[in-house]
Amino acid sequence: MAHPKRRHSRSRKGKRRAHDALKIPTFAYCSNCGTPKIPHRACPVCGFYKDRQVIEGEEEI
Repeated sequence: MAHPKRRHSRSRKGKRRAHDALKIPTFAYCSNCGTPKIPHRACPVCGFYKDRQVIEGEEEI
């Protein structure tokens, strides 16, 4: 097993970890019912995608 000869500096460690931050998930609004949903997916509430019904959504009573 290889062992480092010298310790890595704080700046080098920070550069390596620069892309590890959590990202805020993106969302879009459904064109049919207006609820937030994941982009490029059918709406889980009404089942619409691109202005047509593709799945059966949850019925809100």
